Amino acid sequence: MYFSTFEEFLRNGRDLLAKGPVAMIFAEDEVELDTTLRHHRDAGFAQVLLFAPDAFTVPDDLKDLPRIAYSMAADNALSRAVNAVIEAAPPGTWLYYCYNAEYLFYPFCETRTVGELLTFHAEERRDAMLSYVIDLYADDLQAHPLAVSIERAHLDRAGYYALARSDAWGNELARQLNFFGGLRWRYEEHIPEGRRKIDRVSLFRARPGLVMGEDYLFNDPEYNTYACPWHHNLSACICSFRTAKALKSNPGSRFDIGGFTWHNSAKFEWHSRQLLDLGLMEPGQWF
Repeated sequence: MYFSTFEEFLRNGRDLLAKGPVAMIFAEDEVELDTTLRHHRDAGFAQVLLFAPDAFTVPDDLKDLPRIAYSMAADNALSRAVNAVIEAAPPGTWLYYCYNAEYLFYPFCETRTVGELLTFHAEERRDAMLSYVIDLYADDLQAHPLAVSIERAHLDRAGYYALARSDAWGNELARQLNFFGGLRWRYEEHIPEGRRKIDRVSLFRARPGLVMGEDYLFNDPEYNTYACPWHHNLSACICSFRTAKALKSNPGSRFDIGGFTWHNSAKFEWHSRQLLDLGLMEPGQWF
């Protein structure tokens, strides 16, 4: 199914939002677009929607996925699309979003679907799930100049930390933290200050009046919390080549970085157990 404009999708594609969870994949370029789509299709989403320019191609086995012609080059492209989908979706529908070359991992994802994950999360009276963007990078930039390689992917096993999040008057917000680490921390001189956080509320339920900003935060403070008041909740990881790719594509940083590996690099095993063992996501009460 193809929609030539985003507006056409909002007019004629609402049936695709009738049953969740719904994944929205936003393509900034074609790098690992096919693996991103397959990964989320296999995770068990009821719908995987591709937002991409017409010039981007996908293999034949992915051409049955709904596709919306959309450019990420426009200002506020992400928040504009996500907020429009929130408004169009039935209240209570679980939504998810990510970019190409990003991969959702959650506790026990090898044996449980994303639908099972969100059913449990909803039973705990949670309407959003915090995820952490864990940077992936190739260990050999000579062989992989864009720092992207599924087979040679590495991640940082240390260097993550959190700081209190405050409101406009300097008061600390309950159960909200700003999380940092990975390449955005190690190469912060190349990252604008407002883009250094690695937390993202990527899984959430649509409801009237809900709005997401370009900082990935919502206008409902409870959606931005990492846990409920009474115990730890599930969290997830989005393992992402996006920062590494940007650092090696941007002329301002490309020639300053000869390699991303350091003494705390580890080969990424593409398995949730590694992320759990490193403390990068939380199983909560789900066993």
